[in-house]
Amino acid sequence: MTFPIRKFDAVIVGGGGAGLRAALQLSQAGLNTAVLSKVFPTRSHTVAAQGGISASLGNVQEDRWDWHMYDTVKGSDWLGDQDAIEFMCRRAPEAVIELEHMGMPFDRVESGKIYQRPFGGHTAEHGKRAVERACAVADRTGHAMLHTLYQQNVRANTQFFVEWTALDLIRDEDGDVVGVTVMEMESGDVYIFHAKAVLFATGGAGRIYASSTNAFMNTGDGLGICARAGIPLEDMEFWQFHPTGVAGAGVLITEGVRGEGGILLNADGERFMERYAPTVKDLASRDVVSRAMAMEIYEGRGCGPKKDHVLLKIDHIGAEKIKSKLPGIREISIQFAGIDPIKDPIPVVPTTHYMMGGIPTNYLGEVVVPEGDNPEVVVKGLYAAGECACASVHGANRLGTNSLLDLVVFGKSAGDSMIAFINEQSDWKKLPENAGEFTKQRLDRLNNQTGGENVDALRNELQRTVQLHAGVFRTDKILKEGVDKVLALYERAKVTEIQDKSQVWNTARIEALELDNLMEVAKATMISAEARKESRGAHASDDHPERDDENWMKHTLFYSADNRLAYKPVHTKPLTVDYIEPAKRVY
Repeated sequence: MTFPIRKFDAVIVGGGGAGLRAALQLSQAGLNTAVLSKVFPTRSHTVAAQGGISASLGNVQEDRWDWHMYDTVKGSDWLGDQDAIEFMCRRAPEAVIELEHMGMPFDRVESGKIYQRPFGGHTAEHGKRAVERACAVADRTGHAMLHTLYQQNVRANTQFFVEWTALDLIRDEDGDVVGVTVMEMESGDVYIFHAKAVLFATGGAGRIYASSTNAFMNTGDGLGICARAGIPLEDMEFWQFHPTGVAGAGVLITEGVRGEGGILLNADGERFMERYAPTVKDLASRDVVSRAMAMEIYEGRGCGPKKDHVLLKIDHIGAEKIKSKLPGIREISIQFAGIDPIKDPIPVVPTTHYMMGGIPTNYLGEVVVPEGDNPEVVVKGLYAAGECACASVHGANRLGTNSLLDLVVFGKSAGDSMIAFINEQSDWKKLPENAGEFTKQRLDRLNNQTGGENVDALRNELQRTVQLHAGVFRTDKILKEGVDKVLALYERAKVTEIQDKSQVWNTARIEALELDNLMEVAKATMISAEARKESRGAHASDDHPERDDENWMKHTLFYSADNRLAYKPVHTKPLTVDYIEPAKRVY
């Protein structure tokens, strides 16, 4: 064995909403549970979620879980798995009420029930009218959720390893996962965490793009680790561009702003969404709004000296409502745009926001991969939940506020699955003789390499390349050029050099390890996108403008070792209700 070994029943990589919800299940079940987090848990990226968590509580007007399911299937552009979508939407009210009982301080309507606001793509009666479904804590819903779950985990005696990062999976000769190699970031010390079950809840990888609402820590660590371990990545061509990032900064302006009555305007002062989505206008699905904004800018109706953004107007909803329901948005606007939205509109532009693809899982949180004729064989001992996982409830385009719902529903589901799996085992499975050797080779390469590429420069070049070649609009030529460029960068990243080779708190070493993960995600994104010859959800191709259900209603699987693509069918059979038939996606 190469590194010191510590044993746990369960190891959870990631201290955001999904990781904390799973950890709570495990710790409350009396299991020895370790949570690794690159940052203090309450600084995980869940804290940045603003608008709300969706659940058909019907506190403002009538709502039903099957309406929520329809909206989610439609939002996914029929690429979502309808069994997983039913599972999530049915459990949404229970999940929100659990959070309320844990102490999450939801806003209230006059009756005392949880406040709900409209959101993009949320409708009643299968698309007939907008409905209030987003349960909110002003515009700081993720912040409130994260603090609530962290406090519950402290109470349940969950063990936290703060400012630790995972490096690689450890699989035995049967392919079962028996642990992970991890690094304490301050000291540079590496350990093997031997576990009966491992959960990845590492969040998104938006930092493969130059402009992103994602935090700098969102480097796709769980995805990179899985890719190196031979596990395919699913549907990585689908990246959601949030319509409203602050122009020039990329900081998120929640969809809840439009839910509270905000409207988008072009340089002519026109409310242009009426032309693109005449029924729900500014509350159309995110990919629809993002492409509409991009089209307005492309056709010369953008605002500002460079005509490179549009405006989000909210002053008409009143200062009192802005201060009570959108205080954080006002603060962000003042700090990052120099605009007080009580007086002036906010300059906004579509910005990379959310990864629909990820580690392939079922709705139980188990990681599943093809084997022979079976498209979904469970990888024993490995689980994933949250944005790093692909269940797939979001399909080709996530519905707003389903991200926070995804975290708690599938975090809990994965936790329950892990408890059952761990309780079946009498002891830990044996570590392989070469456990940790792969990690040692990676670290030795970094420590001994001289004359290699600069990590920071290479990462910046990668981000610019992906931004240019896998953006809101795509063409065959642009995608093919992007594939060639990313593959060349991937080869160059094999000889990166870190300047300071001391072991203590070496930021350069951490960034080099993160770059390995970013490269895996970027490669999966470009190759998967170049292969898909249709437009579906967030993947919009000018050369293939229509959705092609006959040939492309299938999930992409990318294998890193040989850059190979495979495909598996979409789950078209819900758990208990009738299949929602594909239809033209209009709002």
